Amino acid sequence: MLGVLRVSFFYLWDMVDYIVVGLGLAGVSFCETLDRNNKTFMVFNDASQTSSQVAGGLYNPVILKRFTMAWRAKEQLALVTPFYEVLEKKLGVSLNQLLPVWRRFASVEEQNHWFEAADKVELSSYLSNTIHPNKNKAIDAPFGFGEVVHTGKIDVQKLLVSYKELLLSKGMLHTETFDFDALELNDKGVSYKNHQAKKIVFAEGFGMKQNPYFNYLPLTGTKGEYVTVKAPGLKESHAVKATIFSIPKGDDEYLIGATYKWKDSSNDPTEASRTELMEKFEAFITCDYKVIDQVAGIRPTVTDRRPLVGKHPKHENLYVLNGFGSRGVMIAPMASEALYQLAENECAITAEMDITRFTKKHFQEVPSLP
Repeated sequence: MLGVLRVSFFYLWDMVDYIVVGLGLAGVSFCETLDRNNKTFMVFNDASQTSSQVAGGLYNPVILKRFTMAWRAKEQLALVTPFYEVLEKKLGVSLNQLLPVWRRFASVEEQNHWFEAADKVELSSYLSNTIHPNKNKAIDAPFGFGEVVHTGKIDVQKLLVSYKELLLSKGMLHTETFDFDALELNDKGVSYKNHQAKKIVFAEGFGMKQNPYFNYLPLTGTKGEYVTVKAPGLKESHAVKATIFSIPKGDDEYLIGATYKWKDSSNDPTEASRTELMEKFEAFITCDYKVIDQVAGIRPTVTDRRPLVGKHPKHENLYVLNGFGSRGVMIAPMASEALYQLAENECAITAEMDITRFTKKHFQEVPSLP
């Protein structure tokens, strides 16, 4: 827990173990990792990045387009329940909803591909070998559904709001845009304005493009949009994956999404994406609905689809935690623990997500602090 005694020391010394920049899924998960290890920290965050705020929140170990395991999904999935259970108790909110994911089959061939995948050792624990016939008259699914097990949904929006309120109540959150010109190295670590910390972690999402010390990394960003519909006639309790996801929210509302756009870097919802999502939704439902909301955000995606975790190659006290893409709720606990172990115990990070995989190629371009 964020103890009163530790907070009082924070005010007396104005010196903490870590400064964390950004409070999306990456920032929250790293702050939580710090707190569980009795480290002090302060956070700087503005409202410029919205990808975590508009996240669907599903955790699902299988890539349902190709029926393959997601990267390190088994390891990530093992951490999801205990990690978010602790947060639920700390924040006094419900975050983790066990939610079956059903993959709608478009043909007999897809059914056969499903069975072939389910027979593979790495997938056999996650893909049911029973085809569920469609019993919902509001859904067009003549070939039925395949069920992914060990799936669920994290209420990311509730998590972010609740964690922000907690930090504000403890005086540990500064709601302002981080000023890189005010960041300095010193004998004790880093200083920022009138604050001192041993280390600083940048968890800015797509905002890293404006970070002069880590913007050499190939963070591309992918715009995603969701719409929320009211569909009283749908009455579906599963998350259904067709060409898009339909995720039940309760009260006859469903989250429909998402889009993947590489050229639009704005956070503004678009009519084109709304039309695209509704056409795909209408392709497999037969009931009436009404669009009641639409949101957009830029996912922090990377060219090789792996996270960006590690230490700046020229400055010992600067770290980055980023690049979670569309699987943030699963990747966050694992990546945060890996970064913590690097920063505190110099434990090596798996090469697949260590930023050195790019730094080695661009070392001459890596900026130094003035």
